[in-house]
Amino acid sequence: MLLRLSARSIRRYTSSHSLSASSFCTLPPMSTSHPKNESYLSAVIPKRIKLFEQIQSHQLEKLKSLPHDPIKITLPDGTVKEGRKWETTPMDIAGEISKGLANSALISSVNDELWDMSRPLEGDCKLELFKFDSDKGRDTLWHSSAHVLGQALEQEYGCQLCIGPCTTRGEGFYYDAFYGDLGLNDNHFPNIEAGAAKAAKEAQPFERVEVTKDQAIEMFSDNNFKVEIINDLPADKTITVYRCGPLVDLCRGPHIPNTSFVKAFKCLRASSAYWRGSKDRESLQRVYGISYPDQKQLKKYLQFLEEAKKYDHRLLGQKQELFFCHPLSPGSWFFLPLGTRVYNKLMEFIKEQYWKRGYTEVITPNMYNMNLWETSGHAANYKENMFTFDIEKQEFGLKPMNCPGHCLMFQHRVRSYRELPIRLADFGVLHRNEASGALSGLTRVRRFQQDDAHIFCTEDQVTDEVKAVLEFIDYAYKIFGFTYELKLSTRPEKYLGDLATWDKAENDLKIALDAFGKTWVLNEGDGAFYGPKIDITVSDAMNRKFQCATLQLDFQLPDRFKLEYSADDEAKRQRPVMIHRAVLGSVERMFAILLEHYKGKWPFWLSPRQAIVCPISKKSEGYALQVKKQIHEAGYHVDADITDRKIDKKVREAQLAQYNYILVVGETEAATGQVSVRIRDSAAHSVKSIENLLEEFKTKTSEYQ
Repeated sequence: MLLRLSARSIRRYTSSHSLSASSFCTLPPMSTSHPKNESYLSAVIPKRIKLFEQIQSHQLEKLKSLPHDPIKITLPDGTVKEGRKWETTPMDIAGEISKGLANSALISSVNDELWDMSRPLEGDCKLELFKFDSDKGRDTLWHSSAHVLGQALEQEYGCQLCIGPCTTRGEGFYYDAFYGDLGLNDNHFPNIEAGAAKAAKEAQPFERVEVTKDQAIEMFSDNNFKVEIINDLPADKTITVYRCGPLVDLCRGPHIPNTSFVKAFKCLRASSAYWRGSKDRESLQRVYGISYPDQKQLKKYLQFLEEAKKYDHRLLGQKQELFFCHPLSPGSWFFLPLGTRVYNKLMEFIKEQYWKRGYTEVITPNMYNMNLWETSGHAANYKENMFTFDIEKQEFGLKPMNCPGHCLMFQHRVRSYRELPIRLADFGVLHRNEASGALSGLTRVRRFQQDDAHIFCTEDQVTDEVKAVLEFIDYAYKIFGFTYELKLSTRPEKYLGDLATWDKAENDLKIALDAFGKTWVLNEGDGAFYGPKIDITVSDAMNRKFQCATLQLDFQLPDRFKLEYSADDEAKRQRPVMIHRAVLGSVERMFAILLEHYKGKWPFWLSPRQAIVCPISKKSEGYALQVKKQIHEAGYHVDADITDRKIDKKVREAQLAQYNYILVVGETEAATGQVSVRIRDSAAHSVKSIENLLEEFKTKTSEYQ
């Protein structure tokens, strides 16, 4: 099934076992030959097409019978176009504007709802059209390309398709399918790409029908995976099915007009996955792909991937002796002394801001009785992602997040409105039970720490508090050199609480975002189960996008924990609002992102190797050690190279090790109390006194250079 799922939903359905080169494993050569299940294809393809066409014919007849009254279509610039209800499509309007727009528009938005270009309009509306240069256009092309990939996989291997969304990082797509004992690898990619090229050449239109639950089950009765998901859908859920060529697929949509828009298609890697993330379920194969409207953009992206491989944080971390992972504790990383310096510095940076911004740091337990998680709702919604165990015949769980513990801390005594807002910050260790195949360096781990904080405030304080958090995030990301995008993620399909509370929470966040003054977009249906959130997507130096900071408004946990504070009328009790927020997010994940962002060249304030003293000869070793001691006592990370190698070799080794400052000393420097200073990436050098050098270090540290 092809659905737009949140990151949490995707993890719930599947967990990947990456077989890519970046996962540092070597694949054995595998044969590309595999007996195609022709009987399966010959049975299911014609059957699905026949049912699809029958339903489509009935719905088209129904559309024809409806009154095609005149309607007004308002464009973003205020222009109003005339159309007819149940007849005029966004593609018709694009054609009226220009031929070029009709040939490049991928998707439309009708009254802020994404809408197929070929789907008839249903009344007066606002219409916006999107090309590939927009987020909505890119997402739609990649979503539709997953269908093209699914079609190629099904036709080539006779597999049973499962799900195939855009990737959570927003670069490309994947499709999971069941192949029996076949394991896919790079050798299969030419066949898959040929199938995708064939589909694109045929310009297969994406056609949409709505079906009942019984019709959906009949259509996909030969695929147990899809039947299972259909059965899990809410009774009142509108089920839609799309067809492109021989592929008929259960999918929310919407899609590009036809497959010819996928002019450049490439398989990136293969992996294995468990159905619904359970090691006790079927083993699937996953193929990741990327697509573009032209070959030039694809070529540029593939060149970017090659460049990015050089700066993979796992390679740089090993090279710079920062961290490692051991099979005896998968997903839990060891930070070596140099890596610990960076880790601690990141936390110190946040703690300094806590002091300035009115946060109070606390420490909470690592494990709790499962009764706590039942109260919070995590036992029902998140237990599969927790590590649980029995103690004296009672079930306990390692905490995957700090919020319930902070609720207990707020609850432990009577609170007054005069205390609010209360901002509790916690660097406690968290554990999440990620499937082994989903683990990926420092970016997907089982043990981690967050710069986690929870703000308890009154409803009247929400706007100011959310705005202050956004300003905190903006401050930090400017220092790191990130640009970022803001998205308001609204109520998901599975949620706690009532609609009125959700509507108020979402409106409060909209007000705060508008007050913050930066552009933001709506991300419908991707909020947390307990409340809407603002997702912050950062772009690094290589223009890659990452989800780091988050800001979530929560009316549910305070209600579930019966949190109260006394109002100005002491006899009256009121419920606080809870704001979940993180700036770095996972410290491990931010560490990895920054390592790749800086390409291993840490800025001075964050560097684990700030300076090294290199004596020219044995005679100047004593002075070198004296200089090292002075710099160390001033609070900076400094080493001394007192090996018997020649000075040119010492300097070169120091440059490769990414020391920010290389301090060369000889008898002249020893006599004058100075050092010859070389910067990491420059051949130029200057002579400074120790006092002036330390003043320069102080400036760079205070200004985060």
